[in-house]
Amino acid sequence: MERAMTRELLKTEIAIKNWIGMTPMKRPGQPLELGGAVIYLASDASSFTTGHILVVDGGYTVW
Repeated sequence: MERAMTRELLKTEIAIKNWIGMTPMKRPGQPLELGGAVIYLASDASSFTTGHILVVDGGYTVW
């Protein structure tokens, strides 16, 4: 996720290249892209969703 904390960690070109290389979407996520997941979890549509981890990371964890 592109935020102040990650910008601090990704100050060098090699760090950016490595991070992007491990993400199938080939770009950092943007904070607004979390909105759909938040709306779902806060809505009645998620009433039967229990004990689940919803990963919103552009495929980073499976790459």
